[in-house]
Amino acid sequence: MSRVGKYPIKLPAGVTASVDKQTVTVQGKLGTLKAEVSDQVVVSVEDGSLVVKPLAKTKQGRALWGTTRANLHNMVVGVSEGFKRKLELIGVGYKAQATGKGVKLSLGYSHDIDYVAPEGVKITCPDITQLEISGIDKRAVGATAAKIRSYREPEPYKGKGVKYTDETILRKEGKKK
Repeated sequence: MSRVGKYPIKLPAGVTASVDKQTVTVQGKLGTLKAEVSDQVVVSVEDGSLVVKPLAKTKQGRALWGTTRANLHNMVVGVSEGFKRKLELIGVGYKAQATGKGVKLSLGYSHDIDYVAPEGVKITCPDITQLEISGIDKRAVGATAAKIRSYREPEPYKGKGVKYTDETILRKEGKKK
């Protein structure tokens, strides 16, 4: 029995949801998101909330029950509040500059990296060593942050690289004389 799937998703004020066969559409003040759900679960709108139920008591159906509920909850939160990820650039000469549709990164390579943000994701630079990635789709925001972090992952000796602001880097001891 799913512990996550059995709870209904309450729709906040200003958020509407509609179900058409296996397509769920959620609209809010920040935008619209659509998702295709598996045919092993049934999604319905009841009393201002989304309810997900498994079609059969199979192992796959129970697994998709909780997963579908979590994905739909992320959609509701995304169109009402949005998601944000913050990155920090640590290192001498490491800097970022926001451009029209993306960001220009100087990360110690012989060239600058021009990253173009995907549709629906906004990148801002409050400081030259900080990035804020925001959007309504949690997957797109997380994937964008992970892609930018992958250009120069933090190393364990000096901690140089691109890291999440809430990330802790385990430091190693250097060489001994």
